[in-house]
Amino acid sequence: MLVRNVQRMRRAPGLFLITMTMPVTLLLFFGYVFGSAVALDGGGDYRAYLVPGLFAATAVGGVLTSMLSSAQDHQRGVMDRFRTLPMSRFAIPAGQTAFDVLLAAAGLVPLALCGYAVGWRIEGGAGPAAGAFALLLLFRLVTAWFGHWLGLLLKKEEAAGQLGGATFMLPLLSNAYVPTEGMPGWLRTAADWNPVSAVGAACRDLFGNARPAADAAWPVAHPLAASLGWAAVLLAVFVPLTVRRYGRSAG
Repeated sequence: MLVRNVQRMRRAPGLFLITMTMPVTLLLFFGYVFGSAVALDGGGDYRAYLVPGLFAATAVGGVLTSMLSSAQDHQRGVMDRFRTLPMSRFAIPAGQTAFDVLLAAAGLVPLALCGYAVGWRIEGGAGPAAGAFALLLLFRLVTAWFGHWLGLLLKKEEAAGQLGGATFMLPLLSNAYVPTEGMPGWLRTAADWNPVSAVGAACRDLFGNARPAADAAWPVAHPLAASLGWAAVLLAVFVPLTVRRYGRSAG
């Protein structure tokens, strides 16, 4: 199933091109268009703050890509053909999510290089940095499973595309692009408890970049533990839900 998705991308390379270029575009847009209007507490370079947040936002992209892929296969009858073959129900979504993680890993390379060019640096050492990238791929795996469940639930490619726009709100309502300290109290609480904020703060911590504020909520004050906790809970929920939905979906 992993090979099938790789061959599918070769015939339609648009997804690969978007994965390579979209994070870099966001970095240049937010870093240079809005960067001069964002002031960090204690000073610091906004673009160095932004790059780890964009890593986390890229990991969230697994929701959109997996949702579209799953809904497309269902609508075109591919899922029905797979059900006639002697294979595990786990194999289909597992192969798709594995491919999505590989695609995300490739997309981290140009973003890291572009981030380095605009001033971002890894200041925490090679070991913590490797842990940060591993955390990003784990979170991409989590969001891919969630996206496949949504795609099987919607069943229609058009519906998945319409809902896809809402997935961009996940990193916007977090600390991925701006610090949450200046938000109203209720909004800051929602942003700090957003799993994206925990992943973004964990990446900044592991890369040796900006630290969370002293009065931050628990997920942002303990981002690595919160990120791993979110990942464990979401995988425990959506892996069996996706496999069950695949087994029950029809036509």
